[in-house]
This record gives sequence, structure tokens and C-alpha cells, in this order.
Amino acid sequence: MLYIDDSGSVESGLVVYGWVECRPERWRHALRTILELRKFLYREYLVPPSQELHATKFVNGRSRISTRDDQHGRTEWKTLGRQVAVDCLETLARCEDLRIGAVYRQTAAIGSGYREQRAEVYRELLESVNEQHRAEDSYVLIGMDGNGSDRAYFNAHRALPLATRHVIEDPMFHDSKQSQLMQMADLVAYSAFCHLNRHQGNEFAWEWYEQYLTPRGPFDGPQGI
Repeated sequence: MLYIDDSGSVESGLVVYGWVECRPERWRHALRTILELRKFLYREYLVPPSQELHATKFVNGRSRISTRDDQHGRTEWKTLGRQVAVDCLETLARCEDLRIGAVYRQTAAIGSGYREQRAEVYRELLESVNEQHRAEDSYVLIGMDGNGSDRAYFNAHRALPLATRHVIEDPMFHDSKQSQLMQMADLVAYSAFCHLNRHQGNEFAWEWYEQYLTPRGPFDGPQGI
């Protein structure tokens, strides 16, 4: 089971995909870990388990993820969001049922050219995943955030030769509000982007990927492709 989300921006020239993955037989254990995390976040910060954790919004204080009383400005939402992110990252770092990964490409393309580069990065990632599972004689089902409106993802899956294909079906699209593991993939992608796109505004997150996520992955950091 592979949960993938994208990050990046035309302005930075970065295309990023981050993911969390688990073996099917360990899926319920991995989900249990995240559900226990959500219970902790409610006890500590009054963040409801049903509240979507969308990194770009809550880490930067753009969404009020807690039901905490804020009548007199007592809650600094950006500070709270970053603490919640660290708690999530610490949980991912400890969870032996999950593996973490990210890939990226630096491009000067804009407009449709940027979208083409994003599709190409996904295609190369997909081929790499397929080859890995072919070598292991195992199979993988991929979930992605969104509604499936971008046909490039379907095209990448259907371009894999059936005779050697170990990626099952088209990508399964999820509403991230309803998927705890997809929300974790979003945080991985965000952390990878901050690791690569270093500027003063996101200095707080420069080392998140290296500190928390590298130990759960096969590489030292996001891999360029």
C-alpha cells in the first residue's frame, strides 16, 4: 500500500512527490498508530480526529485546527500547527510499520511545461516502484490525493507493460479529509519541499525530513530523478 501526495511550485521550480507505504498485512497496525496519534492530538491540543491536517495550511497557521478557546487571542495558531507537525513526524519516525520516501526534480519549466515535468516525475517514480516490486515478486496498490481529474496519472499506470506489471490497477484517489494515511503523505511531501526549497520563511522545517523521516526510508533524503 503506497500513499502518495505531491508538493512543489512553479516559483521554486521544484516538483516533489512524498509518500508513506506499508505492507498489506501491516496496514491495520500502521493505521492504528495514526489513530492513536489523533487521540493524543485531541487530548493535548483539542485537535479533533476528524480535522484534516493539511500541512501547508496548519503549519503556517492558515487554518484553525483546534477547538481551543481563542476568544482573547491566547492561541498562536502557527506555533500550535508546528508543534502538531512535529508530533506527527515523531510518530512517523517511530512507526516500524511505515516506510517513507520522496523524489523531486528541479525544473525551469512554467505553465504546461511544468505540468508535463510533474507528470514525467510521476511516471519515472511509478516505473521505479514497479521495478522494485517486480524484483521482490510482490505487488503494490497506489493511493493518491485528489479526484482523478489529472489523466496523466492514469496514463502512467496504463503505460506499464502488463506482462511485467506489479502495480495493481489505476491509482486509487482519496479525499484526504477522509484518509489519515494520506494526510501523513501530505506532511512527508511538505517536509521534503521545505528541505529542498530553503528560505527564511520556512527555516523552522529545513531539517524535518532529515531528522524525522530519513530513518524510515531507504535513502538519506529526497531523491532527484
